[in-house]
Amino acid sequence: MPVTVDEKFESRLVTTGQNPSAELRYNVRGTNDDVQARSALAAAAPAGFDLFGTGLVFLPRETVTIQPAGDRLWEGIVRYASTPQTNESVFAFDTGGGTQHIAQSLQTVGAYGSLGQPAPNFKGAIGATADSVEGVDITVPVYQFSETHYIDDAYITPAYKGTLFALTGKVNSGPFKGFAQGECLFLGASGQKRGSGDWEINYRFAASPNVTGLAVGDIVGINKRGWEYLWVRYADEEDTVAKALVKRPVAAYVEQVYPYGDLNALGI
Repeated sequence: MPVTVDEKFESRLVTTGQNPSAELRYNVRGTNDDVQARSALAAAAPAGFDLFGTGLVFLPRETVTIQPAGDRLWEGIVRYASTPQTNESVFAFDTGGGTQHIAQSLQTVGAYGSLGQPAPNFKGAIGATADSVEGVDITVPVYQFSETHYIDDAYITPAYKGTLFALTGKVNSGPFKGFAQGECLFLGASGQKRGSGDWEINYRFAASPNVTGLAVGDIVGINKRGWEYLWVRYADEEDTVAKALVKRPVAAYVEQVYPYGDLNALGI
């Protein structure tokens, strides 16, 4: 049985004004498969809605929704809305975190030796062998967020594009969007000029917290800004209790690996 899509009588719910929108309603018949019904609706509904019937102003399609109304019958709703205007902004974020290879644990919570013998104490070193410390990959707090701004063409000059380029890969040298110095990394921006003459620019960032008072084995009082890199040097020491030669942390280093820049120069 073919799938048919027919617009309902109570369709064409239109709102005009500053944020115009339109909603078209359909009956989708001939299937109980929601994917097939939604695909048929998306293919039948127009990609744009002629707001005033003049062929001059079209609202882009925003969402395609279906809901069951009976056996082989679905109600379909297609919504159209205006594109963001100049000086409007859109924000998005992700707290999924990043991956980091570490060689040192926060705390050793269990150590078990063979046949009642004490296990060698590596002072938190992970995967220590006779020659090295292998470590492990973990998920660390990284707050990734983006902002899309719609900016007047007059502001997107060659000098401003150069600023975007120069600040990419830099960490904030001062407070920025609620983050302390050293916590926010600018990942870069992408932009395109819209038909209305303004620019749609997407700015991408990642944030990692500053930490103080870290301890690595017997080394204490370590301070590290969010995007600095901490590494540990290990050396052979004798564990007199377990009577074994072990790898232990003997020094910790905090390295700056990203340059600093004034991210407020982005102007957002």
